[in-house]
Amino acid sequence: MPAPRSIARFNKRFTNRLSLRVAGYLPGFAIVSHIGRKSGHIYHTPVNAFRTEDGYIIALTYGTQSDWVKNVLAAGWCELQTRGRRARLSDPRIVTDESKSWAPLPVRVILSLIHAPQYLRLSATPRSPVTAKGRRDEPRSRRDESLQKAGRRGGQYGRG
Repeated sequence: MPAPRSIARFNKRFTNRLSLRVAGYLPGFAIVSHIGRKSGHIYHTPVNAFRTEDGYIIALTYGTQSDWVKNVLAAGWCELQTRGRRARLSDPRIVTDESKSWAPLPVRVILSLIHAPQYLRLSATPRSPVTAKGRRDEPRSRRDESLQKAGRRGGQYGRG
C-alpha cells in the first residue's frame, strides 16, 4: 500500500506549494503539468522523476488513485519540468515492479518502506524541428504555452 491518502491530502494542500518552487531544478524531482480531466484547468504537481532511455519514470508514492495520475492517463500526455528543462511526454502506462530496480538505491529504500511498487512510465515526444534561424519552435517562457492552449485556466498549484 502506497503512502496514506491523508498524507497525500496534506501535501496537496501545503507541502506542494513550497516544493513547486524547487522541484523543477533538483535531481530526482520534477513538476508534472497536466490538464484536469473534469475541469480543464492546468495543474502543476511535484513528483519524483527519473530519466530513462526513451522518456521518464515517475514514482507513484501515493498510488494510482492520485488525481494527477488519472489526469495524465486520461489526456494521454503531460509536460515535465526537471533540472530546469521542459519535456513533453506521452503514452503513459502504469507498471508494477516489486524490485524497484529502476530506482536509485535511496529511492528504492523509501519506496519499499511505504510499499509503493508502481510507477508511471512515459515516452518522450520528439522535440520540434530547428527552424531556419537555428531556433526551436518551442515556448520561450517558463509558462507552458501548449498547456495554456489546451486548458481553460492556469495557475492551480499542487492540485490533481
